[in-house]
Amino acid sequence: MKKFMFVALCLAFPAISIFAQGITTASDYFKTISERYSEIQDYEADVIIKIGKSEMTGRISYKRPEMLRIDFSDPAEQVVLFNGNDLTIYLPGSSAILEQSVSANDAKGANAATAEGLALMRRYYTVAYQSGQSAVPLDEGSDEMVVNFLLQRRSATESFREIKLSVDPSTKLIRRVHATTSQDEEYVFDIFNYKLNSNISDQRFIYDPPSSANNYNNFLLSE
Repeated sequence: MKKFMFVALCLAFPAISIFAQGITTASDYFKTISERYSEIQDYEADVIIKIGKSEMTGRISYKRPEMLRIDFSDPAEQVVLFNGNDLTIYLPGSSAILEQSVSANDAKGANAATAEGLALMRRYYTVAYQSGQSAVPLDEGSDEMVVNFLLQRRSATESFREIKLSVDPSTKLIRRVHATTSQDEEYVFDIFNYKLNSNISDQRFIYDPPSSANNYNNFLLSE
């Protein structure tokens, strides 16, 4: 009987080894995504942002190391711009320009879909699969397949309690970011139609808002 069990284990061991080689830990998989983004110098993509019941749509432009711009089509003409030093938000509905100086260290990684943002996530959040290593539909009934990750904060000082990332397994690009705050407020970013490494000019990140709008400086620090 013991001889039989030994033979059975010997026969099973190669199969177990082959199976194990096909398993990638969530941390290792997440690292390949970071490596993918480290190859990207710039990109443009369509974005849909949902905050609670509000929804906005626009086109996002990003250039390393930390320039970011979103031109919204809904709300029309709204713009969010970060040029590496200053954050500018134009709100056409209020005819207001919000401006804030932001240090590079504070701003780095603010956009999850960057190498810097992913590095900060690995540092401050634990990474696990939400639904396993295999790709699943992005939404119920969808033909679009993604691998889902669940990131949970290591410290209560982080603004987001948890972050769910949906990644296209063929491109290693982030398709959706679903972030939840401590107050259970939800922010969902759908990013798609990427255009990579098209040598975006720095001029893209210069914005001249309407002179008729009211300026509000240091709005993040105002009461």
